[in-house]
Amino acid sequence: MTDDSLGEAGRRPSRSPFSPTNDRDEKVVPFRERLSCTVDEACTVTGLGRTKLYELIGSGQLATTTIGRRRLVIVRSLLELVGTTISA
Repeated sequence: MTDDSLGEAGRRPSRSPFSPTNDRDEKVVPFRERLSCTVDEACTVTGLGRTKLYELIGSGQLATTTIGRRRLVIVRSLLELVGTTISA
């Protein structure tokens, strides 16, 4: 890594919480093609708060999966919730 790629205080520039890239190979994955996202990413893309998202999860309106201690929101479920159709 060169000094040019470092931000303030010698760190890499931070990304937004909704980052569509995979750190391993830096390929861009459009949000609607992702399988899952974090609760924070779901908040960012919907404009809803964490409390409301967890209410939707609890009522069964939003599908999630848990891997270890990490809860991931199923993107297809999120898109259906906000009325967005997925075009293949």
